[in-house]
Amino acid sequence: MKKIIHCDCDCFYASIEMRDDPSLRGRPLAVGGRPDQRGVVATCNYEARRFGIHSAMPMSQALRRCPDLVILPPAMEKYRIASRQILAIYRDYTDAVEPLSLDEAYLDVSQSSHHHGSATLIAQEIRARIADTVGITASAGVALNKFLAKIASDWNKPDGMFVILPDQVQDFVAVLPVKRLFGVGKVTTAKLHSMGINECKDLLTWSLADLTLHFGKLGNNLYQLCRGIDLREVDTSSERKSVSVEETYTNDLPDLAACVAEMPELYTSLERRADRAGAIPHIHKLFVKIRFSDFRVTTVECVGKNMSQEVYGHLLETGFARRHLPVRLLGLGVRLAEIDKGSSGQLTLF
Repeated sequence: MKKIIHCDCDCFYASIEMRDDPSLRGRPLAVGGRPDQRGVVATCNYEARRFGIHSAMPMSQALRRCPDLVILPPAMEKYRIASRQILAIYRDYTDAVEPLSLDEAYLDVSQSSHHHGSATLIAQEIRARIADTVGITASAGVALNKFLAKIASDWNKPDGMFVILPDQVQDFVAVLPVKRLFGVGKVTTAKLHSMGINECKDLLTWSLADLTLHFGKLGNNLYQLCRGIDLREVDTSSERKSVSVEETYTNDLPDLAACVAEMPELYTSLERRADRAGAIPHIHKLFVKIRFSDFRVTTVECVGKNMSQEVYGHLLETGFARRHLPVRLLGLGVRLAEIDKGSSGQLTLF
């Protein structure tokens, strides 16, 4: 039986800033872009969350909700240093580590000999070492698969831990709201509620065929997850799936010509980033992302093994024609083909 730990640092960027400047503790704090330049919240501490502030919220809106909000720009190199320290701690216990971001990872400790194989004791020690070494708190969930471990790590946040034992899975999942299931967003939640499905126990009466009929491929996930089943392995490859750059503009780009004028600078930035990441030999698709003035987002992509400013121009024209509105954000990127595990030069998440 698998023993999976999901570790997640509490408000990571903000915690690092409060560690380095104790005067910030107890004050509402957000890390992100400037409110006068359409910046967004990257993360915020729990004092800020009491005002309803959350990640990806426009910083101007966050400031309206909390006029005393302290806003700091991201210090990415400082966060990466902390992330490497945390990753080193994880790998003292198992090689089966799947980083999800700088501050979050799955660990498969099924074969670990530490603490006589007790995943609970391993998770407790990891959290204590992160606090001692990095100076921030982390929460953890322990369960027999990734889905349950992820749910559990959020159960007693911040600075907490929750364990779901194998004989507790059925009762735990039965009363879990369907919105907590992996892959279920607002639209699917509303559809499920309209069908009288509010908790996982309500899904148990539906056959796989009926769920697939109503929800397509997601139906199979719903059928499995409401029974606490998740067969995904901890993926140790940590390969990049894409490389991209984007820019949010202080003033909306009024028309297609204005968007085209921004392309050379974005393209140059993308070339540099893709080259640094060693991604160029693995390019599989090119894509353009556009966020319009009404906040709607569209993405246009095509198959291609070489970056081309001309191709990006065609993709931009196609995307802009979908709404013909001023543009808040432009992004260019490449998607990468799966890399042969036997080849050299694996593209790491970090």
